[in-house]
Amino acid sequence: MNEDLLARSFETHRDHLRSVAYRMLGSLSEAEDAVQESWLRLSRSDSAAVENLGGWLTTVVGRVCLDMLRSRKARREEPWDVVVPDPIVSREDAGPEHEALMADSVGLALLVVLDTLTPGERLAFVLRDMFAMPFQEIAPIVGRSEAATRQLASRARRRVQGAPVAPDPDLARQREVVDAFLAAARGGDFDALVSVLDPQVVLRADRGAAGGSVEVRGPAAVANQALTFSRLGAGGGTVRRALVNGAAGVVGIREGRPFSVLGFTVAGGRIVEIDILADPERLDRLDLAVLD
Repeated sequence: MNEDLLARSFETHRDHLRSVAYRMLGSLSEAEDAVQESWLRLSRSDSAAVENLGGWLTTVVGRVCLDMLRSRKARREEPWDVVVPDPIVSREDAGPEHEALMADSVGLALLVVLDTLTPGERLAFVLRDMFAMPFQEIAPIVGRSEAATRQLASRARRRVQGAPVAPDPDLARQREVVDAFLAAARGGDFDALVSVLDPQVVLRADRGAAGGSVEVRGPAAVANQALTFSRLGAGGGTVRRALVNGAAGVVGIREGRPFSVLGFTVAGGRIVEIDILADPERLDRLDLAVLD
């Protein structure tokens, strides 16, 4: 196959590969790197011998992501640090595009849980439970037997079950709850804040290496944290409504630049999780032009 034809064939699989890599890594830039590496490996291979290009590429990107996760685990000196995955931000008025976005989206809450898994567990869960890849094809990627790979996926599944991973499907209802939360925060109304928070609510804020991070649990602690954030943000700026990983969220903008992205998980009419990315370096890498 000549290089132009090979490149065109690869492009038909790019979106799928990016979806796999993002779920594996929780990082948009690293996901792009993994996809690019899969192209480089394809271009150096004997592509004529590849019978199922999609399956071959999924296997390759899985191996690349597994290596990246193992390297990340080795580098992370403080594994207890709060790390909020890269959010996918889109316009709230996406219209017909919203249904497709929701179908392909994965919530920040689930990505946070996936980040607690071992690299092998994460790969087995993502490829099996999210992309229905057979265990016999996953096993060689993780270097385990098929039975051991099933156990990896099973352990991962137990960790994921019970996590607040699925928001209420009614986006308008999500927005009502989030708007009530923001209004209460702006007004300094502690009781109103608590009223929209689930008893098991958790808030995570990732400010990057320089700013530190925080995780708080319970309505009172989260309400106090929200009031603190609101006071800190009172020095100017605007809040833009947005979809964050397909769910109701907001982007804080000051002097034309984003200073925070807030993703909310609303279930049962209450907020069960708030994930805040306020790392300036990572925010600069996000494509937020869609909000213009």
